[in-house]
Amino acid sequence: MISSIQNSLKMYASFSGRATRKEFWSFYFFFLVAAFIGAVIDALIGSDMIGNLVILGLFLPYIAVAARRMHDVGKSGWFILVPIYNLILFLTPTKSHENDSEK
Repeated sequence: MISSIQNSLKMYASFSGRATRKEFWSFYFFFLVAAFIGAVIDALIGSDMIGNLVILGLFLPYIAVAARRMHDVGKSGWFILVPIYNLILFLTPTKSHENDSEK
């Protein structure tokens, strides 16, 4: 799980390629936990800046990993603009990477 998150952060602005289901949902979980921790810190110090900075800093990597996940299931990265599609994506099987060399 940690390697999936690290990989997503390393490829924070790469919208090409593919992301596995595990990589996408691991990063999404990390995004939620980081935002929650930022909100807790904000509540303790009476500010709104920390949580907003965390969300702002992780937003581009989230969009990139979501676009790569769309590519993995054979869709355009623009499908991330459809809000409910991420739930549908959770039920979609991953394409086999073995057939890529045959194309």
